[in-house]
Amino acid sequence: MMTRAVRLHGADDLRLDDFELPAIGDDEVLVKVISDSICMSTYKLMRQGPAHKRCPSDIAEHPIVVGHEFAGVIVEVGKNWTHEFTPGEKFAQQPALNYPGSLASMGYSFRYCGGSSTYTIIPHEALEMGCLLHYDGDAFFNASLAEPMSCIVCSYHSTYHTSEHDHEHRMGIKPGGNLLILGGAGPMGLGAIEYPLGTEPRPQRIVVLDTDAERLARAAAVTSAEYAAERGVELLYVNACEHADVEGFLRQITQGAGYDDIFIYAPVRELAEMGDRLLGQDGCLNVFSGPSDKAFSAEINLYDAHYSATHIMGTTGGTTNDLKEALSLAAAGATRPAVMVTHIGGIDAVIGTVEHLPQLPGGKKLTYPCVEMPLTAIADFAELGKTDPLFADLDAACRSHQGLWNAEAEAILLRAKGVEV
Repeated sequence: MMTRAVRLHGADDLRLDDFELPAIGDDEVLVKVISDSICMSTYKLMRQGPAHKRCPSDIAEHPIVVGHEFAGVIVEVGKNWTHEFTPGEKFAQQPALNYPGSLASMGYSFRYCGGSSTYTIIPHEALEMGCLLHYDGDAFFNASLAEPMSCIVCSYHSTYHTSEHDHEHRMGIKPGGNLLILGGAGPMGLGAIEYPLGTEPRPQRIVVLDTDAERLARAAAVTSAEYAAERGVELLYVNACEHADVEGFLRQITQGAGYDDIFIYAPVRELAEMGDRLLGQDGCLNVFSGPSDKAFSAEINLYDAHYSATHIMGTTGGTTNDLKEALSLAAAGATRPAVMVTHIGGIDAVIGTVEHLPQLPGGKKLTYPCVEMPLTAIADFAELGKTDPLFADLDAACRSHQGLWNAEAEAILLRAKGVEV
């Protein structure tokens, strides 16, 4: 079967290729990709090429397909898996395979498996590790966004607290505590705000710090203080640029007690050091945003680590159970992954988007590899709709959902582009 895919041929060398997929083996599954959201990790993979720990060394001869936040429809099932999967059913997937003895992940390591493609082959490693998941949701994009949400779920479950009375670690954020998200108005930060509002335990207060006024304004619009208050949580957005002493201002919010849980959502040394200083007794600092600089470091206060039991940790990716939880919460309406999405595009938009991802405004870029469409901001649908009926329909659908991408809009796009699902 012919497929069209964005492949990495070397560092900074992404190409949109048409090529023949081999026939699937008994332990493989052929799928049609419908949605694939773009992750900063793909940008890091592109920049590093073979130097990336999950990237094969021979991609110049055997390029790999990129994209790991994908979902779609199963087309063909190898005979050893017909008891589990059926052609025509929807799927979600967990790219972090954790296959014994291997760092391979879908979208990073395989010649024929990645989300930035029209058709792709799920390898035996994913099937054996239970990473191809059944999905019955009404929108493919929620299954795509379950992957980044699973990383957020993982970070909340991995954060921990201690007790002076025993040696046990209490996993998760402190119930009723003060939670601070530094650099938190970007797409992943928005997901990190949504998660504790839709599950337990919940903090007493969430404070979100950023320097981008436009991002903060959108964050406050889609996840408002009123929305959080209905769920018993005080939510504050803080623009660091509006305070001469932002650290002092953040400290005042807790009346000097400090923060129980702090997440770093931008790999900036100053943020990490400020986060460490703002930790309260038994506070946990989680470095969520992965730096691309292997020498990235910051100073931490070891006096506080000793006498105040402050601690630092980091998480990357999520488990299959984290992804299942993300899917379940979205299906129940407890979380709204769509708050992360600001742009929509087709397979022809992938390369330019990945290449310029750090500089592009807005939040998550969601692509539909089964269509061609320039990367387009949801905020621009109304203007484009004046001359293009498709964008008029998409704008109407998004306006009826608080300006967010939604199942109705997805169905309109796929139907207009003649995509059968």
